[in-house]
Amino acid sequence: MINAERLMAWDPGTLDASYGENDTIAYALSIGIGMRPTDPLDLQFVHEKSLRAFPTLPTVLGWPGRLTDPAYGIDHRRVVASDLEVVLHQPLAAQARLSCRPRMAHLIDKGSDGPAILCMERTLIDERGVAVATVRNSILARQQGGFGGSPIDPRPAVRDLPQRPPDTQCDLATPPHLALLFRLHGDTNPIHADPDLAAKAGFPAPLLHGACTFGLAGFALTRQVLVGDVGRWGSMRARFAKPFFPGETLRTEMWLEGSQVLFRCLSRSEEHTSELQSQSTISYAVFCLKKK
Repeated sequence: MINAERLMAWDPGTLDASYGENDTIAYALSIGIGMRPTDPLDLQFVHEKSLRAFPTLPTVLGWPGRLTDPAYGIDHRRVVASDLEVVLHQPLAAQARLSCRPRMAHLIDKGSDGPAILCMERTLIDERGVAVATVRNSILARQQGGFGGSPIDPRPAVRDLPQRPPDTQCDLATPPHLALLFRLHGDTNPIHADPDLAAKAGFPAPLLHGACTFGLAGFALTRQVLVGDVGRWGSMRARFAKPFFPGETLRTEMWLEGSQVLFRCLSRSEEHTSELQSQSTISYAVFCLKKK
């Protein structure tokens, strides 16, 4: 059973979140950027000639790792990503020395037949002590509720998408080995690589990391809305509804509302049908652009 007291006391200390140019390139490649190797929009994130860090890079920096200590009471066979948010406080350099101190922000108990939701937060700080980015992520532990915690969910509520066709959309194909590339950033949960373990967890195949799907969606937004200008990137938040599998094509549908973009992502595959339902609230957009 989930041990709420131990989880709320979780303190991994100050972690190194530094990265170099090779890390910047490797991250971009691991979210499918570079599949159009002569496209200047792709090349700016994967070639050192005029290298730029992709804005969702902070999601893998200073990651404290999986909570595998049995004392926490988490059954990792039933754990999936729930939602993810990255807020940029300043543009990312191609390389930087950063640090962070992750913390457990909230524990949500949806009852004995429901999930437990673990909400974590970390802010990346540069050598001057200035905040560069904040990352908030939640993991959903299926059928692990009932530990006596609060059922109140402090996360922004899901906002309905507009009742009109999307203003624009983008299809991004993914290679079948993408999860194997992405797990090099540290999330080695075997559910993303081991077919037998994925089957035992109830999935038809190893699924893509939620953070990787998040990066793919961010690249779709960058192509269609920003036309490659990541200097206008403000924040992005998404809630995961269903799994996405390597080899599928991610379709991102977008609704433009001033400085906010509401979007959702759908998978396109003959074998699987799945959906990543993104969210926004009145105060937190799915994708928020900085003013010119």
